[in-house]
Amino acid sequence: MNNKDDWAGDAQNRTNNEKGEFVRDTNYIDDRIVNTVEPGSDPVEQPDGTYAWPVEKGRYRLIAARACPWAHRTIIARRLYGLEDAISLGLAGPTHDKRSWTFDVDPDGVDPVLQIPRLQDAYFARFPDYPRGITVPAIVEVSSGQVVTNKYSDITIDFGEQWKEFHRPGAPDLYPEELREEMKPVMKYILTEVNNGVYRCGFATSQAAYEDAHDRLWTALDCLEERLADRRYLMGENITEADIRLFTTLVRFDAVYHSHFKASRNKITEMPNLWGYLRDLFQTPGFGDTCDFTEMKQHYYTVHKEINPTQIVPVGPDLSGLITPHERESLGGSPPCPRYLTSRRHRDIGTREEPGAVAGRVLRLELTRARELRGYWRALPALPQP
Repeated sequence: MNNKDDWAGDAQNRTNNEKGEFVRDTNYIDDRIVNTVEPGSDPVEQPDGTYAWPVEKGRYRLIAARACPWAHRTIIARRLYGLEDAISLGLAGPTHDKRSWTFDVDPDGVDPVLQIPRLQDAYFARFPDYPRGITVPAIVEVSSGQVVTNKYSDITIDFGEQWKEFHRPGAPDLYPEELREEMKPVMKYILTEVNNGVYRCGFATSQAAYEDAHDRLWTALDCLEERLADRRYLMGENITEADIRLFTTLVRFDAVYHSHFKASRNKITEMPNLWGYLRDLFQTPGFGDTCDFTEMKQHYYTVHKEINPTQIVPVGPDLSGLITPHERESLGGSPPCPRYLTSRRHRDIGTREEPGAVAGRVLRLELTRARELRGYWRALPALPQP
């Protein structure tokens, strides 16, 4: 946990309009890492004032946090594509002050590669007067220690499109060309109504704003419940970027959003199709084995002091249902390349386990540790290439 002697004040988590509606800052660093710039070269300024950076193995470090759903997307995508050897991963701890994310769970409280105690140091190294929030995920250039981009929506797309040279054999196509026109409105709907919808509920500062946000959220979840009645994944038989974006909200829902954000009409466990879909994804390597429920709960219930002033972190709920059979195989389709992701040795998980068993071992470890510890578990090691 953060050293309270170095506490700079509580994080400021919300901005609201005159109606009490939560308004998310959607201004990000719009630079991209692309394969059209020569490796080893400097970033190239674009006509719109942004910069294009070269795809280059080992040049960048992804900074994420297991607590954050927006950052969790990038952890999942990086693993599914097999980019562990190309882009290193640094993990911030789950709690922070108004200076945002820190590396307080790493030895000596600094990121072992960047050698900085706070992510803000990478932002300020490039933009000394950076005016907006210090957010994860962020990609940092290792040599300069400067942030490259924090635009989460582009990072995962570019992992698929721009880093193909470094994909593992048989890596999935999470953003298939033939589905993009259908996927774009689906992903936008998930973003505005579900990903951001839970935050609109939690950070509303008027009853009317809260009730409107609550209605919008559950209208969307009911729509998705119906959509998943006859298809295994959002776009059909294969996992796509859309599923990653929905998963990171659903997996936090019963443990955090239902109570903490008052998204309380019912739990995901009470929606048969969404609950089966969530279990299916959780038991897929790259999804459940990248979750940390202890960090999730510590982040929301501790950092959001305006919602939870006591900062008490709840003990429940029981999460063991996540590893029960989902029976969605009957809808067809299959997880992406399960043989690669389950047949290789995980240095901190075990060997040759089926997807459900891997997720189950992670969850059992998580549940045991949640009862005994308030610490943190390290990043899962990179999966070796086959």
